[in-house]
Amino acid sequence: MILEKNFVLERINKKPITYDVSYLPNNQPKPIVIFCHGYKGYKDWGCWNLVAQEFAKQGFFFLKFNFSHNGGTVDSLIDFPDLEAFSENNLSKELDDLEDIINLVSDSKQFKNEANTESISLIAHSRGGGIILIKASENSKVKNVITWAGVSDYKSRFRMGTEHFENWKKTGITYVENTRTKQLMPHKFQFYKDFEANEERLTIKRAVKNLNASMLIIQGSSDSTVVEAEGRALHKWNPKSKLEIIENGDHSFGTKHPWKKPFLPSDLKIVVEKSISFLKGTNK
Repeated sequence: MILEKNFVLERINKKPITYDVSYLPNNQPKPIVIFCHGYKGYKDWGCWNLVAQEFAKQGFFFLKFNFSHNGGTVDSLIDFPDLEAFSENNLSKELDDLEDIINLVSDSKQFKNEANTESISLIAHSRGGGIILIKASENSKVKNVITWAGVSDYKSRFRMGTEHFENWKKTGITYVENTRTKQLMPHKFQFYKDFEANEERLTIKRAVKNLNASMLIIQGSSDSTVVEAEGRALHKWNPKSKLEIIENGDHSFGTKHPWKKPFLPSDLKIVVEKSISFLKGTNK
């Protein structure tokens, strides 16, 4: 298996994107899977490298990347050395990043013998779930989408009308502690303003109802961050979708960072197996 890490996609007037690819080199174009991390995440978090290996072993061309404003840099990819960039992130930027990654893998001569550009699937964890659903509703190149503990609604998370929201609006910035790194992660009010200006586009319910891509929803029953009802709402909005509930599964399906074991936790292994089975079924 080939694992090529830390490619850099340079872009005009935009921050660069760092990405990895994993595949078995055999000069046969393989279905493409693009993986998007979630909030306070990155491509090397937890078990994501092991996940990439599993998909590659099963005959996929697997690409995972860091959103450009996730708080990492090209030279320092782990954790969050660039909190200013983190503060400038918003959902529209993440959608733009994903579009550029799709175009990269679609047009790349570098991977043309290994990647089947007619078969592009998106997988995402947590907040990234909404991003891939919106993007799949816009981009006909996307044939399949799989959410892992994916959010169903962005607007409700702003908690508009609360004292916290009003203070954020007044001061222009708020902070969320990263319990692992102990960093205070800054969020400028522009994040909300971007949502407000693009609310129709950024409404996940609208995207799911207009989805043509095949859809798999995987949700843990014991997830306290994205509750089971959110996964069931996604399924309700798209009755053609498939819903898988992982009994007692938490938000990260048993993984954490750092992950030092050479194998996946049992729940995440089930998630990966169900995802691969779904994709192989749709690619027949």
